[in-house]
Amino acid sequence: MPDESKTDDVEKLLAEEKAVEERKKRLIAELLKQREAALKDFDDQLAKLGHHAPTGKAKRNHHKKPEAAAPSAKAKA
Repeated sequence: MPDESKTDDVEKLLAEEKAVEERKKRLIAELLKQREAALKDFDDQLAKLGHHAPTGKAKRNHHKKPEAAAPSAKAKA
């Protein structure tokens, strides 16, 4: 009998854990949808004001390009 109660407790705990994970996934999905809708509304408002988002612009970074480093090395030789 004690083994059955332990098994039932474990199964109950696993079922609760699964339910919590499913609820968590649903809430995250709902928040992502709300965020997407808010961003779309904000972009629409910006477009009405005449703002256009930059497209195709490369992101800046701190890494030097290999081509820029190569001429200085050749100049020393």
